[in-house]
Amino acid sequence: MKKKLIGTMLVAAMMTTLLAGCGNESGNGNVNNSSDSGQNSVQQSDTTPAGNDNNNASGSGEAVTLKWAIWDQETTAYWKDIKEAYENTHAGVTIDMVDLGSSDYMTVLATELSGDGTEFDVVTIKDVPGYATLVQKNSIIPLDDYIAADGVDLAKYAGATDQVVVDGKLYELPFRNDFWVLFYNKDLFDAAGVDYPTNDMTFDEYDALARKMTDTTFGSQIYGAHYHTWRSDVQLFGVLDGQHTILDGEYSFLIPYYEMVLNQEADGVCRKYADLKTEGLHYSAAFAGGDVAMLNMGSWFIATMISNLQSGEYDASLCGNWGMVKYPHAEGVEAGSTLGTITGLAVTSATDTPDAAWEFVKWVSGEEGAAVMASSGNFPAIMTDEAMNLITSLDGFPTDEASKEAMNVSNLYLEVPYGPNVSEINSVLDSYHGSIMAGEMSIDEGIEAMNTEVSKILAQ
Repeated sequence: MKKKLIGTMLVAAMMTTLLAGCGNESGNGNVNNSSDSGQNSVQQSDTTPAGNDNNNASGSGEAVTLKWAIWDQETTAYWKDIKEAYENTHAGVTIDMVDLGSSDYMTVLATELSGDGTEFDVVTIKDVPGYATLVQKNSIIPLDDYIAADGVDLAKYAGATDQVVVDGKLYELPFRNDFWVLFYNKDLFDAAGVDYPTNDMTFDEYDALARKMTDTTFGSQIYGAHYHTWRSDVQLFGVLDGQHTILDGEYSFLIPYYEMVLNQEADGVCRKYADLKTEGLHYSAAFAGGDVAMLNMGSWFIATMISNLQSGEYDASLCGNWGMVKYPHAEGVEAGSTLGTITGLAVTSATDTPDAAWEFVKWVSGEEGAAVMASSGNFPAIMTDEAMNLITSLDGFPTDEASKEAMNVSNLYLEVPYGPNVSEINSVLDSYHGSIMAGEMSIDEGIEAMNTEVSKILAQ
């Protein structure tokens, strides 16, 4: 009984934190337009780590208070969890959280850090364009010397930190990670007598499976796949090879994925983009309706499934028997390569206690912080065995081994990597994605327009 109660509490916390963080549910490819696109040169500020003391983060044996910028304190459980866990294990350290709100958080933060009077020591980084702004304004410091001195293993972040390096320097460490997986309805596969998806499928295999699961019979349609209207649902298939990003300026690599999805639309394998836009059908309602065999979506949807099935909002007879596998991948790409978004921490250039601030950043972003994040059902940037066990043991999490294995990420490619003009590029790609999917432009015309317009931005 106690275990069930704990599981229920974790699910509630997981639902609250993940939905509260749906600014990070960024599969839509839309990001806050907070980067200063005209600033292509990045000022850098070096700092040399002093002797760090793990038992007292001030490094001097004196009491220290760290002012930490966050958002949505009342609805996001892990802020308080992190504060209490850190203070309990670091004598003399007080964490003073300052809630800047989730609406335009990065813009407000940039304003707060722009004056000489700021008192923030540590700031939370919500998105890459905002990160770019803080780096360009010299508001946060590079962490490379600290990372080298303390032997922090960046490989544990599955490649995510490589994508936010600015001129060879890293200014944040991630502590939270949301990534994309493939959800599927087991009952539909069972009824069709078709084997479940696996954790190692190429796009050709995925397309064939979606077609095998499709039933176009009027009144009893089954859609083999479903794609939300976000640009991410189509374009970001193309970055899983680790060779391309949305910042490239040349987008012919996207053509096969547009062809796959539009051909599926034409053959009734998935709902049409135009219909989804007109009807406003949300991906969660589509999957919960029980007529979608597979849905590519972010890990935040796990919380929605668990919570809504337990509350009765979702009909368990339609979608209660569900599972997950790893994202499909291109031929020759490692299974477990996926898209993701990260939430990070940075040390401000205004802090009087950079060593103490770094210790906090390192702890929260490390394995100890990962355990704290997972205890409330959130996905930490470092997925340790302990964190994995905490999440997969939640009451309502699929019990099959494939679903548990789907949580293991081999390569994490950011939906939005660092770039000084990333907001403008996003806007162009969003616009022409809609034109292609709505049939207003051919694939070739849309790709050519992307190439032309983004090249102009990159030439600025």
